Amino acid sequence: MGFFKLLSMALAATFLIACESAGPIEVPDSRVGYSEEEYRIGVADMLAVSVWRNPDLSITVPVRPDGKISMPLIGDMLAAGKSSEALAADITAKLTEYVRSPQVTVIVTNPASTDFQRTVRVTGAVGRPASIPYRKGMTVLDVVLSVGGPNEFASENKSKLYRTADGEVKAYPIYLKDILKRGKLETNYKLAPGDIISVPERSF
Repeated sequence: MGFFKLLSMALAATFLIACESAGPIEVPDSRVGYSEEEYRIGVADMLAVSVWRNPDLSITVPVRPDGKISMPLIGDMLAAGKSSEALAADITAKLTEYVRSPQVTVIVTNPASTDFQRTVRVTGAVGRPASIPYRKGMTVLDVVLSVGGPNEFASENKSKLYRTADGEVKAYPIYLKDILKRGKLETNYKLAPGDIISVPERSF
C-alpha cells in the first residue's frame, strides 16, 4: 500500500509540474520591430507631412508621448508603430472627407526614437536591470543571462514580454523557470527591438 501511495504522489507531482505552464501560448511575431527596409515611426520622431497643393495642411510635427500627431482638419492620428507610407495612407483616407484627391507624403526628418527601437530592456527581479543593444536573432534566454539571470526574489514563470506593434502593446507569457531549469524552450522567443522583458518578484 505504501508503494502505491508514493507512486500516486509522484504522478500527481509530475502532473502539476507539466500543467504549470500548460495551455496554448500565443507566440509573438519576431518580424515585428525595426527593419532596415521599413522604418517604424516612434515617439519623439519629427515628421514632415506634406499635402500637395495644400500648404495650410502641410506641417512639421513631433510624435507625442501617446504615439499620436495632430493634423489640421482631421485632428489626432496614431503615428507610432507605422511606416511613413502607412501613415500617409491613413492621413489620405481621412482627408478625402475634406479635400478632393489628396496626395500625402510623410518623411521622418529626425528619427529621435531610433535608439529606443534598437534596444531590448530587462526590468524587475534580475541581477542587473538594463537596456541591451539589439542583435538580430537574440532570444529571451540570451538577454536574461546577459543581465545575471533572475535573482532570488524572482517569480520566474510569471515573467512577461511586452511588445508594441501598430500602436498596441501586447503581453506574452515567459515561463522563465521552465526555460532555465527544465529546458522547455516554447517561450524562449526571438526578440525584436523595443521589446521589454519584465520579471516580477514573488509575493511573500
